[in-house]
Amino acid sequence: MIDAHLHCWQLGRHGCTWPPPELAAIHQDFDVRDWWREAAPLGVVAGVLVQSQPGEDDTAWLLDRAAQNAAIVAVVGWADWSARDAAARIAALAAHPKLRGLRPMLQDLPDDDWILRPQLAPAIEAMIAHDLCFDALVKPRHLPHLLRFAQAHPALRIVVDHAGKPEIARGIDESWRAHLAQLAKLPNVSCKLSGLLTEAGAHGSAEGLRPAVEHLLQAFGPRRLLWGSDWPVLKLAADYRRWFALADALTGLRGDERKALFGGNAARFYGVDVPA
Repeated sequence: MIDAHLHCWQLGRHGCTWPPPELAAIHQDFDVRDWWREAAPLGVVAGVLVQSQPGEDDTAWLLDRAAQNAAIVAVVGWADWSARDAAARIAALAAHPKLRGLRPMLQDLPDDDWILRPQLAPAIEAMIAHDLCFDALVKPRHLPHLLRFAQAHPALRIVVDHAGKPEIARGIDESWRAHLAQLAKLPNVSCKLSGLLTEAGAHGSAEGLRPAVEHLLQAFGPRRLLWGSDWPVLKLAADYRRWFALADALTGLRGDERKALFGGNAARFYGVDVPA
């Protein structure tokens, strides 16, 4: 199995300013070894390490941690797509053997349609030229803009992080369903089955999550969904074992389709080899 979405950080170092103290359950340092202690007993053999800070220092540190840990087979980093030398910066990052993608933190930007800015073209062209994946960290309000972006760039592999963060705790908006279904029609778009428990609040039971999971499975199918833990953010809602068990039960897949969801799709999407 491959965990397609995990984080590590060191508070106050490498540009790390998040999480804040009020998120007490995760306001501490987390390293790859901490993740491995929770993941390995469940049969996870590899993971994709994803940035959590919008800075190059954090990405450099993640790449260093990946270089020292065979279980980390890919890193999704950060680069300033709006910088004048964005293409050169992306080319430099792409030279690292484990850098597989980039993630501008769209959910935190003031303009919901930031991704559609014409001045980002050099960065996007560099992403495609270096065969990098785009992790889209978005909320439901960003999905119409992401759809336009994905349609305009069919050569760019895109994955929607945390299924676009449906507001499960408040009741899923029908526009989320509609936009996810439209995105799923595009062959260059995949989706991560991750982060749902932290959006669910008191609805974090199997029945509470079922409508969202069933919609994702119907829209993307078992070959374009990537299971991820979103560890250690997951700790705000549940433990590693519970989320894996919920995802496994709610998807109800068997055989090759289950292998695809829990690893094969991530390996294909990020273009990585999985340790034996």
